[in-house]
Amino acid sequence: MMFQSLRRAAIVSISAGMLANPLYASAAPKNAPAIPVVARGYRAPDLPTVSSEIVGVTGQPFVGIRLHDAIAMALRKNTDLAIAGENLKIARYAVVAAKGNFDLRFQVAPSVAHLTEAPTNAFFAGPNFSPIVQNQQKIAGALSALLPGGQSVSVGLSQNKTIDNTFINAFDPSYATSLNVGLDQPLLRGAGINPAKEQLELAVVGSRAARAQARTQAAATVAAVESTYWQLVAAWRSVAIAQSALREAKLQEGSVNRLVARGAAAPIERTEAQSQVESFRASRDSALQQVASLQNALKVQILSESNDPIWLANLVPTSPARTLPKVASLNALVERALHDRPEIAQSAATQEEAAIALATAKNGVLPKIDLSLGYQSNGFAGIPTNVNPLGSGPVTPVPGYLAGSMAQSYHNLWGGRFPVYNAQLTYSTTFGHRRSHAALETAQAKARIAALQSKGVVNEIVIENRNALQAYRSARARLTATRAARIAAQAVYQSEVRKYKNGASTTFLVLQRQVQLERARGAELQAQTDLNIAVVEIDQASGTILEKNHVKLDALGSGVLP
Repeated sequence: MMFQSLRRAAIVSISAGMLANPLYASAAPKNAPAIPVVARGYRAPDLPTVSSEIVGVTGQPFVGIRLHDAIAMALRKNTDLAIAGENLKIARYAVVAAKGNFDLRFQVAPSVAHLTEAPTNAFFAGPNFSPIVQNQQKIAGALSALLPGGQSVSVGLSQNKTIDNTFINAFDPSYATSLNVGLDQPLLRGAGINPAKEQLELAVVGSRAARAQARTQAAATVAAVESTYWQLVAAWRSVAIAQSALREAKLQEGSVNRLVARGAAAPIERTEAQSQVESFRASRDSALQQVASLQNALKVQILSESNDPIWLANLVPTSPARTLPKVASLNALVERALHDRPEIAQSAATQEEAAIALATAKNGVLPKIDLSLGYQSNGFAGIPTNVNPLGSGPVTPVPGYLAGSMAQSYHNLWGGRFPVYNAQLTYSTTFGHRRSHAALETAQAKARIAALQSKGVVNEIVIENRNALQAYRSARARLTATRAARIAAQAVYQSEVRKYKNGASTTFLVLQRQVQLERARGAELQAQTDLNIAVVEIDQASGTILEKNHVKLDALGSGVLP
């Protein structure tokens, strides 16, 4: 409170002092605001005349540049487009990586083993109660894959050769083979949508979104280059108009000087003519400044290196004047835009991502029921040893299909002599499902947001086409009006010059008509520039700007990449 009171007191004191000061008490209309006097006695210093050339460029010769060359350079050397192009490649690689989840996996595992065990009794011992010695040579291979539906499939094959000196061993060596086929099928949660499939679908959508983003960036770049290019055209034409006005003013000054020398005109008319010459000179210099600014803007758009020699070029647009296209109706423009605008593709991608997330969330609240099916075929064969190690009489001989080498074991395997079948159903759930239900509600909210954003994008595109078409029609109308005004101003000026030469006019009127003519020329030029830019805006709003300029996304930013 104390600070605020001091502040109000200071303001009142300063205000009272200002009102008492004669600098602020000068006569002024009633209720007019007080205006302070600043820089008393200031006047422009006397400075030597300097060149009005453009800074940082070689004045001559001029370097011509065509519009499509400027666009091509911008698309190749614009760093933002280079980043967009690299993001597009990354998105494509993400699709490839996601497809890798469904690649067929192969595994092979050869192994050897040597085992020595102490004998435990007369039967589980080597010859003459020696240690048990076992040598194994094994190789196992397997193929497995994850399917998009969530199924896991595996096929495995193994063989094992065993040399065993156990006393009661009936086969030495023995050959065991095995074939395993398995299928795991989710029935509720994980069926139809699973993390691997979700990753692939999101990667595909992300690739489309990255392409749309690259197209959006490219369209904005092309539109910016075209706009700058046509503004540079207008700036150079403005310089030409100002130079023409300056030339005519100098001719008028010479005519006035001759009349003053003969005593046919007052000396003050010479001053009026000189003032007009300097005014037009200032207009020309201002126009050159605008040229320099637009040249720099164009160079920023088309160059990526600060030491590029084009920075020294005095750029002059050389493309012919734009031919006015036949512009379609508003409905046709909007229909084309809703089909071709990359923003529509981006919006659709956002909705697809939300739909994928929603499907995943809905699946996540289901209980988990998995069905596992398996089939195993075993093969066995070996070289029979002592058929009666106990010497207690004859025993049943080894069946012929068991006697043999590894080939016989595989024969038994493929013949399905020793099959094993299994089936298993697994059920699991989480009581409450709070995390899953929260994820579902979140996904539903995001889906609604995506739908609302899509409507907003459509509305924005419609408005952009409305504004672009209105700007185009207004610019055409202004161009027609300003051209007629310029023709009339030129006729009036020429008539005033003739009257002046016949002694029926004054220097003031001639100079006034000259100023009016320059303004009319400038207004016509501005209308033409507005029309050129309006055409660019229509192309961008309708989504045809890339097609009309033959833009290919694969080359975006390639000129700045190492």
